[in-house]
Amino acid sequence: MSRTLDSSITPAAGRRRPTTVPPRIGVLRLGVFFLLVTALLGVSVHADPQRPPFQGLDERWLSWMGGPHGGLYGVVAAALNWFGGPLGVVVPLALLVFLMARKRWGSVFYLLTTYVGGSMLVVQVLKFLVDRPRPENPMVRVDHGSFPSGHAAGAAMLVVMVGALLVPAARRRAWWLGGTLFTLAMVWSRTWLHAHWLSDTVAGAAAGAGTAMLTWWIFRHRLAREG
Repeated sequence: MSRTLDSSITPAAGRRRPTTVPPRIGVLRLGVFFLLVTALLGVSVHADPQRPPFQGLDERWLSWMGGPHGGLYGVVAAALNWFGGPLGVVVPLALLVFLMARKRWGSVFYLLTTYVGGSMLVVQVLKFLVDRPRPENPMVRVDHGSFPSGHAAGAAMLVVMVGALLVPAARRRAWWLGGTLFTLAMVWSRTWLHAHWLSDTVAGAAAGAGTAMLTWWIFRHRLAREG
């Protein structure tokens, strides 16, 4: 009986070694669903970049974001714009250095695959293919192509990656809730700054989260072995 109870305890460590449970099939399904949402929105915009089927909703939302543009709202929007810009590169890079220092090579490959696949392949390719004009008079510096939002994609992608790599499974529910609120704040900031249409931010968030979930599923066993 003693041997049975202690079969998972190593003599050297004298304690149970923690293991990470791989994500359930729901992560794969949700990731595919998010990517399909992005694809459907992209096809709709590509058919008529000037007047997609939901342009009326986009314009109504943008009118609600009319201002005044200052005060606390301006500070929050500027901070989120900065986070999705320069800091949006610094945070994944810092996470990469941390994982390399811990020799968590599976996690390193997961992060690189997700970041390259989501930010460069999915977002930038869609920007080039769809070529949607941005709203008039954006209040921040923007690049070419409004669809999808790179800031929203980066926010959602970072939430999923950190949840997969650093947050214990028992605490992920709280993390997903906080991460969803953070992503919604980024969605608001991009439309409040007139940098994107609402549908651009929805597609961006779906693209970022979907890519991170899909690659999480692909790397699930490697990540679980690393604990």
